[in-house]
Amino acid sequence: MMESRIKRLATTLMDATTDKDPLVQEQIYNALCYLGESEPEEILNSCDEYLRQHDKLAYPHRVIILKAMETVVKNNIALLDKSTAKVVIFLASNEMTKSKEVIRDWQQAASNVLVAVGQRFINKVMEEVLTKFQPGILPHYFVMQTFANLSVSNVFGMVPFLNSILGTMLPMLGMAKQDHMKSVFCYALQHFSESIQEYLANLDKAPDPTVRKDTFSNEIFSAYEVLFNSWLQHREAKLRLAVVEAMGPMSYLMPSEKLEEQLPKLIPGILALYKKHTEAFYISKSLCQILEASVNIGSRSLDVQLDSLLGTLHPQICAPADPSVPLTVKNHTEVLRCFTVLACSFPDRVLAFLLPKLESSNERTRVGTLLIMRQIINSAPSQMEIKKPFILSSMKLPLQDSNNKVKRAVVQVISAMAHHGYLEQPGGEAMMEFLVRQCALPSDAQPKKQPADADDLTSDSVQSISVNTLFLLSTTVDRMNNVLWPYLLEFVTPIQFTNALTPLCKSLMYLAMKKQEEGENASLIRYDLNANLPSPYALTTRLLVVSSQPYVGDCRGTAALRLLNVLHYSVHPTLDQLWNKKVPLLVEHIEENTEKSLSQKEWEEKLLLFLQETLAAVSDNTWICHFVTEMCRQLNSYNGFPLEKNFLYKCIGTTLGACASKDLVQKQLQELLETARYHEEAEREGLASCFGICAINHLEETLAKLEDFVRSDVFKKSVGLFSIFKDRSDNEVEKVKSTLILCYGYVAMYAPKELVLSRIEADILKNIFQYFNTKDLTLKLCLIRSICMISQAIYKGVKCGDFIFSRKAELVAQMVEFIKAEPLETMRTPVRQRAMITCTYLVILEPHLSDPDRTELIDTCLASVLALPPLELVKEREENGGNALHKEMLYGDTISALKDLLKRLLQRNLTPHGLQDMFAHLGPWIKSNKEHERQRAVEVSAALLDFYLSKLNVSTVIPFYNLGVLIALFSPRCSDSLASVRQHAVDCVYCLLYIQLCYEGFARDHRDEMVEGLKALKKGLEEPDFTVLFHTCNNIAMVIGKRVPPDQLMSLLLAMFEGLADPDKNCSRAATVMINSLLKERGGVLQEKVPDIMSIIHSKLEEVDEEHVRKAAQQTVYILASQHKSVVVSSLLGSSLPFDSHTCTMWRSLATEPTLTSQILEQLLEKVNRDVPYKESKCFLLGSGSERIATPLPLAATCALYEIMSAPESGAAVLGLYPPLFVTLLLRVSCTVGVQLPKNLQSRERRSSSHGPAPRSLHPCSCAVETLKVMLARGGSEEVARAVGNAGGWELMVSPERHHDGIAVLAGAMARHAGPRLPLIVKNLVPTLSGVFDSQRITTTAFFAELLNSNVVNDLILLETMMDNMTGRQKDTCLLVRMLALRGLGNIASGSPEKVRKHGAKLLASMVNGMDDKDDPHNLVALEAMSSLSKLLDHVEERDIQSMLLHIAIRIRPFFDSEQPDLRQSSIVLFGKLTKFSEGDCEVFFEQILNGLVTLLLHLQDPKPEVVKACKFALRMCGPNMGCEGLCDMFLNHLREDRSLHYGEFMNNVCKHLMQSYPEMLNRLILTNLFYFKSNWVDIRAAAPMFIGFLVLHVDEDHCQQVDLDQLISALNLLLKDPVPAVRVKVAETLGRLVRIL
Repeated sequence: MMESRIKRLATTLMDATTDKDPLVQEQIYNALCYLGESEPEEILNSCDEYLRQHDKLAYPHRVIILKAMETVVKNNIALLDKSTAKVVIFLASNEMTKSKEVIRDWQQAASNVLVAVGQRFINKVMEEVLTKFQPGILPHYFVMQTFANLSVSNVFGMVPFLNSILGTMLPMLGMAKQDHMKSVFCYALQHFSESIQEYLANLDKAPDPTVRKDTFSNEIFSAYEVLFNSWLQHREAKLRLAVVEAMGPMSYLMPSEKLEEQLPKLIPGILALYKKHTEAFYISKSLCQILEASVNIGSRSLDVQLDSLLGTLHPQICAPADPSVPLTVKNHTEVLRCFTVLACSFPDRVLAFLLPKLESSNERTRVGTLLIMRQIINSAPSQMEIKKPFILSSMKLPLQDSNNKVKRAVVQVISAMAHHGYLEQPGGEAMMEFLVRQCALPSDAQPKKQPADADDLTSDSVQSISVNTLFLLSTTVDRMNNVLWPYLLEFVTPIQFTNALTPLCKSLMYLAMKKQEEGENASLIRYDLNANLPSPYALTTRLLVVSSQPYVGDCRGTAALRLLNVLHYSVHPTLDQLWNKKVPLLVEHIEENTEKSLSQKEWEEKLLLFLQETLAAVSDNTWICHFVTEMCRQLNSYNGFPLEKNFLYKCIGTTLGACASKDLVQKQLQELLETARYHEEAEREGLASCFGICAINHLEETLAKLEDFVRSDVFKKSVGLFSIFKDRSDNEVEKVKSTLILCYGYVAMYAPKELVLSRIEADILKNIFQYFNTKDLTLKLCLIRSICMISQAIYKGVKCGDFIFSRKAELVAQMVEFIKAEPLETMRTPVRQRAMITCTYLVILEPHLSDPDRTELIDTCLASVLALPPLELVKEREENGGNALHKEMLYGDTISALKDLLKRLLQRNLTPHGLQDMFAHLGPWIKSNKEHERQRAVEVSAALLDFYLSKLNVSTVIPFYNLGVLIALFSPRCSDSLASVRQHAVDCVYCLLYIQLCYEGFARDHRDEMVEGLKALKKGLEEPDFTVLFHTCNNIAMVIGKRVPPDQLMSLLLAMFEGLADPDKNCSRAATVMINSLLKERGGVLQEKVPDIMSIIHSKLEEVDEEHVRKAAQQTVYILASQHKSVVVSSLLGSSLPFDSHTCTMWRSLATEPTLTSQILEQLLEKVNRDVPYKESKCFLLGSGSERIATPLPLAATCALYEIMSAPESGAAVLGLYPPLFVTLLLRVSCTVGVQLPKNLQSRERRSSSHGPAPRSLHPCSCAVETLKVMLARGGSEEVARAVGNAGGWELMVSPERHHDGIAVLAGAMARHAGPRLPLIVKNLVPTLSGVFDSQRITTTAFFAELLNSNVVNDLILLETMMDNMTGRQKDTCLLVRMLALRGLGNIASGSPEKVRKHGAKLLASMVNGMDDKDDPHNLVALEAMSSLSKLLDHVEERDIQSMLLHIAIRIRPFFDSEQPDLRQSSIVLFGKLTKFSEGDCEVFFEQILNGLVTLLLHLQDPKPEVVKACKFALRMCGPNMGCEGLCDMFLNHLREDRSLHYGEFMNNVCKHLMQSYPEMLNRLILTNLFYFKSNWVDIRAAAPMFIGFLVLHVDEDHCQQVDLDQLISALNLLLKDPVPAVRVKVAETLGRLVRIL
């Protein structure tokens, strides 16, 4: 019986294999495997029977069953008995051979079953399969494939059969006509041969150790003859490849003499295939095996075949391997193995073939040949040993190749040669030179990411490989030490190897340190043995100069300095101590910085100091002379390296300064002047620096050489001393002049001041002045710089007054001319900036400038800089980003230069008059209508005033007579449209006020609290925050009020009024502050003018739309209202609705003073309550009924209340009127829900919104809500307003459908944050509960219901009153009121839980009545009753609930599967809470738990998260009442709210506990689940069969009989046709598990 049930179950699953969904098919396969794990033999027999009975079942479905059988066999091979194995073997054999046609998936699956069984029952399998393998009859395709796969999977079991198989198979080869049969014979022969080789290789473990190669040799050879002579010639490519794959392994087994005999035909036959096949890997692999077999037998035939082998294999390597096609890479590997085999046997002939190929014109041929060379150098070292000179000499041509791929291949060959001693031979140096040249290849600025074998291999890739190779050879190949040292030093100084310096230096340093460790410090560089090495002077110069750009070339500075330090003994024996101390510090400086952070100037100074210290340490004039000569010799090498050459010039100047031979100094200076490349700016700078540094110790010689240069014919175009210049153009001559002038400037700057001052006018300026009349930019800039350096030299060299610079005015005038010549529309050159810097140094020298000269200088500089177009405009014009950045820096530097110049001029007359004079020039620019001109002028002004204050030293108290004028100039700018102007304007006022304090007698370090407040406001002025701007102006006004004399006040006010018309409206803010200050003092006499003033204020607000003007107007209105309250209020109430923004502004100004505000609020409340809130108006549209229209006066008063209370200052007044305001506005909200505006206001509001956004909606309800909201905020209940807003309560209040929810949100917030306000509010609201209007009853009931949710009503002794009111509403005609009343009663549980016990019976009765409400079509009242009852149950007495417990449980059970999620949730939560009252009536209620258990577990897969959460809760509550501790623990642990649930695993464990504790419930649980097979929810439909599967999995055998298996399988079968695959998957899984109850 048991077996037949398993068979039925298996049959059901196998019937379902026709399902088209792959996931379902997979699950059916898994289910069959599961059944097989339980009863492998029975399932295998069932599958056998099913497949035999369903002969017509399509093969895709048979495949599923066969795959399951294979898995069952594999997993249970040790358990199978012979009879079952025979059945499986017979079935699989039949399935495999049933169709003579090849149907791969089906027959492969059957073959796999045979191979699986063959792991243990090889003899049985062979016995069966051999019946299908009869002599003279061509076998089935998969019979041969099965043999082949068996030979691999069970070598020891299969090899003994191979002799007979081969014997039977050989005659069949000739019978095979179809390609696929020939291919499978080849496949079999390949695997047979591999299997035999493995057997022979492991004879010690084999069952028959007597087996030998010759056992199979003849058969293999016979097969070979067919394959080679017949099939290899076939036109089908796949077959030829199959033949080739087989012949490789077969060649090892062929008789030696036969292989030798066949080689002359075999090898050409294989080679010929390369032409027929693009994919060559299998050919190459087989060929390599054949070659190895041939070598193993000592074949002599290879000699004859060698040329054709080499000729065919060579192109295979020359074709580049594509890394994205793995077989091409593998092919390369196999071909290289072939070359290894050949090179080991025929080294001479292989080289004779390869080396001429290096001269090929074809790039791929050269690259391929080099790859082979590398291979045989590495893999045939002994054979190549005597060929080294021959190989090296043949590399000469590749070394000259310019192709990047060839270069890279050569580098790889060099690396191989280095490891095998080639580079120690003659000719090895050429290889190393090549490697270094590749290291020196230029790097691309932005290297592209690309594969290493890309066709367009870059020089970057070659360089990178070469650098790595050089370093590896230096550090890891010991035999290379003597090859590389000191030979690599020869590459340090030649300029063409510059890019290779970093790897060269690193390698040399490593090698040198190795030599030192070996004790060769003194004789580190043997010049006697190495004539070509660079001298110590050359090495030192080179390494020092390249270190000046330390981050270039992969941080070459560090490498060069470290190498220099290692070579110190070879440079000069005395440098040991100095360099060991200094060089590490220099290296450390490089490493601590980056290319961006390093100061180039500071770095060069460190290097020059290091050079100076080195020269001092050597202290040998002969050595220094040689050194400087070498430096000059290297100069021309650096053409094209301007930065390095510039530094070399500085080094030459430093070294010449240390040279004791004045003749040599003059000779070298002469050479420098003759050979300089004057057209290069860096060179001009370098040469001038050199002369300047040299002048430190050789001033006379330097000046003399420059004087000779001036007098030479270089500028006269005639032959003479400097004949080298005779052919130069005028442009070049200008560059020479520029250099000369620059040299003079540097000499003046560097030379000792005590020597140079006397020479400035006589020798230096005399030669400079003759060149001022020029238009050449370079010459002009050099003149300016030179004059600047001369001025600095004079300033630093003397105390002012000791030196009268007679030509100062002349030079200043020349600078002014240069500035004037610059175009005003752009700044292309630094002429302005440098000329002003020069003037800055000139004006501080004696004598003073005359007034006209001073005026001319200031006006010219201001006009030249301030009038330039704005920088943003310049940036837009510049397409080049780098150029724009350069312009930005130039602008900044020019402004700084202007400030410095004006400061120096002001310093000469540091008085109020001097200040007034300076601002007479600046005033028009400060008031300019162009933003950029104002910005620059005020920035300069701030800098000047700050400078004036810092330098001011008042000895006598005097009046600062122009304080008012200057403050009037700057104070309006505190509100300028530009943030930077505002900042600087505050700075100006700040400085002016402190200057005034100083003139009044205060110390300069005195700090005035009010003035300091201005400084604190600066940060706020970065953004145009008008509040901050107002305070700034107010503070300024306060100070001005104290500082400006009374007789000047009116004129100041008039000026401020003028400011209202300023094009920059922000700047009128200071004027408004002054106006309000006056009104405070004198407004009392203006009563009759108040309406006119109000009108003017309103019109000004319309005219000027600026925030600061608006705020000032508010202040004005407040000042007037405090003096004339009635007139102001009457005037504002006369404004039309909707209030425009200016009227609103004026209303809000009345909130400033609490007493005034309270009086106005009381008036407005009276107006809200005096009139009815709306009037009924019948609509003319048919059937539309009447509509409610708001009355105007309460609406206007509500709007006014909003505007006043929206002002923060109204807080105190609102607080005093809190209860009446709240109640009035709450009822106003209630009465205006759904109320419309009057028609005239509707059209007006539409017009207002079309002209721009209205300040606020005029809709009555929205208006009331907004007013209530602002009232709460102002009444100290910000938390209430915020909480309601965060919960979306305000939006809800306006909605007719959700109004009550919004009121609940408000009530909750009031209870939490405004409890003490509630008694008066509740008292005023109670009468509305009995009102005739539904809206009022709904609003008040909702408010009270939510208040009951808080304990505050109990604390305020309001509970009983409110509860009675709620109970009284249960019979209300309005359904919503009844529902809200129940909600309120339920809320007592959370608000005042201690009172629930007292009123328990009354409350429970209300809830039960609610559940039985007859007028409740959508179950809304019932839903509320269930939710409220759930809350109350935690606090009622058990006796109160006991009598109605069962009634409630039965009443709510239908809701578990309701379509409404909230009903499902509430009923399930309530059910969970009822369980704790079940103890007294345990049996009865336990039955209810069992009735609901399946539903609750399945609804854990409910589509609604809130229902899932409810189910988790209910199950946790049910757990303790189920009498199963394990189940209870599971519910408590796994069903926590915060824990995610793995449903399948959870249900598995639940069912395990259920079947342990309640096995008799199995059938009942299954039947309940069957009900959910028709559920509308997919997840629940899928969960139900899974639930059954897990129950079945864990039930004991004793209880299996209670299940009606036929009914269950029928239901599952029906569900197996479900349209959703996920459901069908679960059904299939469960069907597999039913094996447990069969």
